[in-house]
Amino acid sequence: MLGSVLLAVSRSPLARRAVSGFPVTRLVVDRFVAGEDAGSALAAVQRLTDARLTVTLDHLGEETKDARAAAETVKAYVSMLDALRPIGLGTRAEVSVKLSAVGQMLDRGMALDHAREICAAARDAGTTVTLDMEDHTTVDSTLSILRELREDFPATGVAVQAYLFRSEGDLRDLSREGSRVRLVKGAYAEPASVAHQKKADVDKAYVRCLRILMEGKGYPMVATHDDRLISITELLADRAGRGRDSFEYQMLYGIRTDKQEALARAGSTVRVYVPYGDDWYGYFMRRLAERPANVAFFLRSLRSK
Repeated sequence: MLGSVLLAVSRSPLARRAVSGFPVTRLVVDRFVAGEDAGSALAAVQRLTDARLTVTLDHLGEETKDARAAAETVKAYVSMLDALRPIGLGTRAEVSVKLSAVGQMLDRGMALDHAREICAAARDAGTTVTLDMEDHTTVDSTLSILRELREDFPATGVAVQAYLFRSEGDLRDLSREGSRVRLVKGAYAEPASVAHQKKADVDKAYVRCLRILMEGKGYPMVATHDDRLISITELLADRAGRGRDSFEYQMLYGIRTDKQEALARAGSTVRVYVPYGDDWYGYFMRRLAERPANVAFFLRSLRSK
């Protein structure tokens, strides 16, 4: 129930103003967001890669309804990718892109052109792009843009949300040679007509989706902090005859850093999702909605100030 409420207010302008107005909010946000500028994000990348982790960078922003803002987002990504190349981090850090931040809500062609520009900059930097998945109304558009991008940029990845009823079918289509797919549970408030609502049902759907990926020919990117799902991942990978270099774990910046480092020490590839930028509200609220411990951390911080 609390998670549903938090997801609802993640799109509320009134709640945005209220939460952003708390003096302590910025201190708590820093746990989940690397900083507001590229310099802070690059410093985080350096720290994480020094700890044998890899990174995917997300310039925060979504649901852009202004062409100029969409173009500025593209510029921010290209600038970041240009900064990664000379310091030798292109092979250790990719970028994650929300198509709604680069014009998907305005014009599909605009979003595709902008995504192409980012993919070209990523290729020049020696890395690639993964398309984030947003609410269910964007899935068809995102997958169609992915297909076009892969014609010129075959390493382009995509996120798939296990809680959507359609995802098992989508994954069967996506589990092809070289296909990079990030499997997440899902972090948007979706209606019961399109998505599982109970945690237990979402977990079961995640395992079914994970089995499809592990038995396929692509490259699974397993986004979870759950020890039980990590154990299931190891079991399914072993059954499918996969080595540790044939899939990776992905975890969020600031969450379970001890587990991230332990998995990396054990020989797994672990990629940390590092968001940065000043448009942090929607991302921050979804992180609170995902785990009660995050809400408790936020409330304790408020009481201590």
